[in-house]
Amino acid sequence: MTTVLIDYDSGNLHSAQKAFERMAREVDAGEVIVTSDPDMVRRADRVVLPGDGAFPHCRDQLFGLSGMAEAVIEAVETRAVPFLGICVGMQMLASVGHEYEETPGFGWIPGEICRITPSDPALPVPHMGWNDLVVDRPHPVLEGLDHGDHAYFVHSWAMQVQNPAHLIAHVDYGGPVTAVVGRDTIIGTQFHPEKSQATGLHLIANFLTWKP
Repeated sequence: MTTVLIDYDSGNLHSAQKAFERMAREVDAGEVIVTSDPDMVRRADRVVLPGDGAFPHCRDQLFGLSGMAEAVIEAVETRAVPFLGICVGMQMLASVGHEYEETPGFGWIPGEICRITPSDPALPVPHMGWNDLVVDRPHPVLEGLDHGDHAYFVHSWAMQVQNPAHLIAHVDYGGPVTAVVGRDTIIGTQFHPEKSQATGLHLIANFLTWKP
C-alpha cells in the first residue's frame, strides 16, 4: 500500500512526512511518499493534501502543477481512495473561500471558508496553539480520541459547513470553530496532526488503516 503526501510547494512537509512514516511503520501500512508527480497520485492507495498559508495561493499552486488537480479529483471522485486534507488542504474541500478574494474549492464538503470572529475580543486571531477537541459524531479516523484531546492549530480562517452531518469535531474559541470534517472517503482536519503529538499520531494511524 502506498500513501502519497502531495508536494505543491505550499508548506514545509518534513514534519508531516516523518509523522506519517513513523505511524506507517507502527501499523504496517506500507510506503509513504512525498511527491509532486500526478502519476504517483493516480496510483496511490491513500492521498494526503497538506497546506499552509492563504487559501487562494494554495489553490493556485495546486492547480498550477500540471495534471495534479485532475489526479486529486480522480482519486476522490472516481477511485474513492481514502483522502485526508490538512489545514488549508482541508479548507480546499469546501465550496468557496473568502480569504482576500472569492476562491472556489473542490466542493466535496459544501460550505464556506470564513474569517474566525471570536465573541471575546480579547482572543487573538490567528487562532494559534493548543485547543481541546469536541467530538460531534463518531468517525473511524477519530476512534480512540475523545472530548478534551489536544490538537495544534494555526489559522485565521475556518470552515462553516452547510450540512451538520459533515461536522465531525470542533473546538471552542470564542464560539465553535470547525476542527474536523468528513463524508464518504474524505476527511479533513483544520489542525496539524503532525504537530499534535499523541492526538495527531493516533489520528494518522487511524487514517492509514481506515477502510471506508
